Amino acid sequence: MKRMDDMTVLVTGSTDGIGKRTALGLAGLGARVLVHGRDEAKVVATVSDIGKTVGSGRLKGFAADLSSLAEVRRLASAVAMEDRLDVLINNAGIGSGRRGRERRQVSADGYELRFAVNYLAPFLLTRLLIPLLKRSAPSRIVNVSSLGQAPIDLGDIMLERNYDGWEAYAQSKLALVMLTFDLAEELRDAGVTVNALHPGSLLDTKLVREAFGRGRGSAQEGADAVIHLATSSQLDGVTGRFYDQYREVRADPQAYDRGVREALRRYSLRLTGLKGDLPDAVEQRAGSVLPR
Repeated sequence: MKRMDDMTVLVTGSTDGIGKRTALGLAGLGARVLVHGRDEAKVVATVSDIGKTVGSGRLKGFAADLSSLAEVRRLASAVAMEDRLDVLINNAGIGSGRRGRERRQVSADGYELRFAVNYLAPFLLTRLLIPLLKRSAPSRIVNVSSLGQAPIDLGDIMLERNYDGWEAYAQSKLALVMLTFDLAEELRDAGVTVNALHPGSLLDTKLVREAFGRGRGSAQEGADAVIHLATSSQLDGVTGRFYDQYREVRADPQAYDRGVREALRRYSLRLTGLKGDLPDAVEQRAGSVLPR
């Protein structure tokens, strides 16, 4: 792994919870940290807070609402102007909602909200930043997923029938693991590793408090696991893995089904309109489902 003070790291969803502690920890190690959040005022405050704590001016803020694919593209365009990107940490996400009060919501683009924010946004952001990650290689992509996973119904990905908040969350987190495995294969020879992790169970975060009332573990515990996956020299060259904090584990069996992953990839390329942004090889694999 490179020297920390030579690295630039983007942490999405880093104005609160695990993301903020991850950004703080990385800045404390000497990395240049790109802080992202939905609310511009919170981004500015977080950059200020971290700067005061670690005494570092190597911070930059980006505001973007990941429920809008147009804003995801805007974020990617802004980050792509950076000289380098050594680690992309896809941490931003939303939970299942308040227990007993879950309701189906849609994104700015009309997609089921949890699928859009927890999966489609990192799918699009990551693919748009791959050229920068390749130029910065060796580099890493870390996807913050969950052990809470549910098989994806390819006939009802948007859960328009029998909506359940927990199922929506769990499907989106499994989709993120599928993205991890796909990208690991695609980028294996490009010097970019891709791994996912469950940062910890029922940690004290806003997502957990909303769903369960209170958390049991510290958000710092989750941040430490994310930082380890992003920076440990023991993981140089390790790719395509799923971890429960520091221990490699198996994801839901559907994650290893290449047919399901291929169908989800094609569906996701179509929803994000990525045709003109992809290398020819990826475009060809997508086939005729891409919009013409």
